[in-house]
Amino acid sequence: MTRAGSRSPLAPRRTLPATVVDDTVAAAAILLDKWHPEDSSSGRSLFLDSTEDEADGFLRAAKDLHRAMLFYASGLTTKDVHGGGHGLIQAQDLLDTAMRRLQLELHILLSSLPNVLQFEQDDDVDRSTDALRETCGHLRAVAEAMLAAGYGQECVSVFKERRRASVASALQRLHGFSPSLQQATINKLSWEQIDPKMQSWLTGARAAFASVFAGERDLCDRVFAGENASVGDAVFSAVAEDQAMIILAFAEAAVARARRAPERLFRVLDVHDALTGTIIPSIVAAFGDKSEVTARAVTLAVTKVGDAARGMVASFEAAIEKEPAKATMAGGAVHPLTRYVMNYLVFLADYENALARIYSAEQFTDTSSSVGSGSDTASSSSSDLSMSSTSSSSMKLATLSLWSNPIGWLVSVLMRKLDAKAGNYREAALSYLFLANNTHYVAKKVGGGTKLEAVLGEEWAEAQRTKARGYVDVFVRAAWGTKVLRGGAMDEAVVEAVKMQERWVAADEDMGEALRAVARAAVVPTYRMFYRRQGAAARLTPGDVIGMIDGLFGGRTSHNSSSNNSLVST
Repeated sequence: MTRAGSRSPLAPRRTLPATVVDDTVAAAAILLDKWHPEDSSSGRSLFLDSTEDEADGFLRAAKDLHRAMLFYASGLTTKDVHGGGHGLIQAQDLLDTAMRRLQLELHILLSSLPNVLQFEQDDDVDRSTDALRETCGHLRAVAEAMLAAGYGQECVSVFKERRRASVASALQRLHGFSPSLQQATINKLSWEQIDPKMQSWLTGARAAFASVFAGERDLCDRVFAGENASVGDAVFSAVAEDQAMIILAFAEAAVARARRAPERLFRVLDVHDALTGTIIPSIVAAFGDKSEVTARAVTLAVTKVGDAARGMVASFEAAIEKEPAKATMAGGAVHPLTRYVMNYLVFLADYENALARIYSAEQFTDTSSSVGSGSDTASSSSSDLSMSSTSSSSMKLATLSLWSNPIGWLVSVLMRKLDAKAGNYREAALSYLFLANNTHYVAKKVGGGTKLEAVLGEEWAEAQRTKARGYVDVFVRAAWGTKVLRGGAMDEAVVEAVKMQERWVAADEDMGEALRAVARAAVVPTYRMFYRRQGAAARLTPGDVIGMIDGLFGGRTSHNSSSNNSLVST
């Protein structure tokens, strides 16, 4: 019974918002029934096989269902009219169905993407690029809908699974082998097996970081944009970071296997050029300057590749130093050591910039400051660069600071070794011929506008040419002796000098001509004076002497001296 004056409670009325929500849920149920994820026709894509209006309508329906859930859970409706929790449960079930449909769409859309993504093309109009951007637009719409509805974990899980597989496939195709499998077994391979894989790595790694990972970064930025950018960062890291680390780990293992063998230095420097020229800038652009991938790449370039390269240069220097000084060349010829070292340095000059970076602590201090978390490792490596990689004297450090890379130092080591070898010839003349030939060979390798000349300098090259000419002058004085050059028993002296020199050699035609020219200039005028005094008593004419000189060091004996060849052979 009610008190007098009191009113009986009225039955609750259906409010306008509640009616709208009910109608929205009902409309969404109809659309979801058409695109149910478990329907037999679910192989079709909502975004690729329907109209744009229908796809947009589905996304709006998913958003409306999420709003309906919030409305039912807010308590703004009553149990008697709207069934209380029933409306919430229905909206939740429908939203879950919608999300499963969008999860399926993620699979379909991601499967339609190529393994390597290129959003920018050289052509003004590129249909594949347009299609790629359109697909990214669909992916972004799906991701935003799922994240907004609280299904971010499901969205990210599908995205990571599909793109990880695509990236792994692309990397294996680029390298021609699986970096992860090879990295695990590289210690069992010989260098002859490793080297071709390193060549593949150089090409594949450049493309991987400049194209594959850059494309993945672009994809994540496009799909997870705006307020979802942090999700995109996490997804990209999950997709790409492990793969990037595997690529770098393979290079680390290969460089470690190179050890201190000088002939492997060029491949190690190729790795350094790839890292500093393409890979590290691409890593910073895709992963960020504070990422672990960047820090590892910088450590690889600065510490591991740098240490390996310096060790190989030190080994090469040690090999030159260990060459026995007593091992001379017959006839004063160019020593094989000279040829090997200079040919080695000609190739090494192509890596001038890499060597300058490796041997410059200041250069790596600058690099480390630009790559965030790599600074500690890189800075410690930079301090190591200020120390000698071998137990050589402090003079070596001073020389390196002058040359800025080790090429000049290695040349100076070679020249000192040649000086030591020259001292082991019994004949002083042959000692100077050896120095003339070898110095001429070095100067010729350096000169002519070569990269080696750019490293050592034109003045240095000219100084070696001048030195070679000086050795020629001293050789001629020593070879022809005081009897020839100052008068005396000149016939016998000339014959003796020619006989001594006929088995001696010149480095090349230019050196041979220089030797003959200096000898003619020194000997012939003196012999003419002798011939005038002796007259018919002289055994040789000036023409004979000229012909005999012209026959030395690979020259051709002139016709008028052929009759006197027997004089030399007696």
